[in-house]
Amino acid sequence: MSLSADVFMVGADGKWDVLDVPPGVSDLAGFESWRRTVWGSPAVRSLGARFLPRLLDDCRVQPREVGEFTEECLLLRDHLGTVARAVLEADGSAPSTTYEALPLGLGQRLDNIIDAARRAREAGGGVIIW
Repeated sequence: MSLSADVFMVGADGKWDVLDVPPGVSDLAGFESWRRTVWGSPAVRSLGARFLPRLLDDCRVQPREVGEFTEECLLLRDHLGTVARAVLEADGSAPSTTYEALPLGLGQRLDNIIDAARRAREAGGGVIIW
């Protein structure tokens, strides 16, 4: 299983509507195991992340929080090497087992998440990673 980063809208009736992913866009946010080994890791938490560690369940970012969420993702993007090193030291069973490959994979998934946040901001919606 893989994690997906999607945009949702909340209707006037309070019901959620998850928007379709545009053609040519990826919503991949990592492996299922990354809930714990990456996004919920001590390394990510130590950088001050508070949204992505919610992935121990589902990470729901309300429309009013999308700006802060984007800042968190950009902060993690700036510290990919630190996160990758800590993840590999803590969990030798990480999906990508080389230090060279893991930052690339993390960066690609963060770019997908950041893109979902951009689309959410433009639409006035939120982001869910599940």
